[in-house]
Amino acid sequence: MKQFVSFIKKEFLHILRDPRTLMILMAMPLVQLIIFGYAITTEINNSPMAVLDENKGVESLALIEQFSKSTYFNLVSTPNNIAETEEAFQRGQIKLALIITPSFGNDFLNGNIPQVQVLCDATEPNEANTVSKYAQQIIMQYQTRVHNNIEMPFMIHTNIRMLYNPQLKGAYNFVPGIMGLILMLICAMMTSISIVREKEQGTMEVLLVSPIKPIFIIFSKAIPYFVIALADVIGILLLSYFLLDVPIVGSIVSILFLSILFIISALALGMLISSVTSSQQAAMLISGVGLMLPTMMLSGLIFPIENMPLPLQVISNIIPAKWFIIAIKDVMIKGLPLFAIWEECLILAAMSIVLLTASLKRFKNRL
Repeated sequence: MKQFVSFIKKEFLHILRDPRTLMILMAMPLVQLIIFGYAITTEINNSPMAVLDENKGVESLALIEQFSKSTYFNLVSTPNNIAETEEAFQRGQIKLALIITPSFGNDFLNGNIPQVQVLCDATEPNEANTVSKYAQQIIMQYQTRVHNNIEMPFMIHTNIRMLYNPQLKGAYNFVPGIMGLILMLICAMMTSISIVREKEQGTMEVLLVSPIKPIFIIFSKAIPYFVIALADVIGILLLSYFLLDVPIVGSIVSILFLSILFIISALALGMLISSVTSSQQAAMLISGVGLMLPTMMLSGLIFPIENMPLPLQVISNIIPAKWFIIAIKDVMIKGLPLFAIWEECLILAAMSIVLLTASLKRFKNRL
């Protein structure tokens, strides 16, 4: 029995002496609990919206106030015309727009059927369907309040229009998201495992004494996965267009440029992981669990980022997949040109430079 207890004590000491493993065992469940607890929600709150009031009467102002008081929406823009409204959608500033017709107030007074139009950004079909129902509910509440709960012979006619995805196909949303997830896992995980395998098998020292500079050895490990990832991008685009009927409205060159930026950032992240790990198991655990969970939960792939608590929204900014998914949707679905997504491109380029610099510096220090 004493020997059995001694073996248990030995295993505990092994775990306690390895701070990285201990951190994974203790911190990972807490991180997962926080992310799943706050990120996974079907409710949508503070969805950014715009109001184009062509009536500017008492009745229209009362309807706008009804939307402003709701926790479902956050009024961020009051465009002057439909062109400014469409521009706000293209820039991703709003998810919904309420357009009040010029005759809205007179229709109320004369007993006609008042009309409003609701425009939704349907690049995320589930979110668009939810916010449109919220808007209809608020309009009904407004009508009931105005008429003091008296049943009226008419109702406000709400014309709902889904932009970019009229049929509300789920593929419009998950194809760009899955593209980001696959590229992140292929580039980061396989690159880190490939480099760590050489260290674990003891062949890295043999490579380092060769005439080739160490930096070229690292790049030679990453370039094949760069080519494979680029081939995956082309395959995903072909399958999504011909099989899933997902339109490619924007430029193919812009899509490939975005993909290359993201692939470089993912490869640099894999190189950084390989420089801080010494076993394939640890590299696979960090790149698989540590990258897949944040990419799925905090990139906007499954749940809208604006519904998350502020700390998680801030953390999501350091997830490269977030900026890639936002930009690739704008190009593929909305058809925006490359200069319209310069901010996302700049962020991905900056992340790539920082990660490459950190990984190469870490590798040199280990040498």
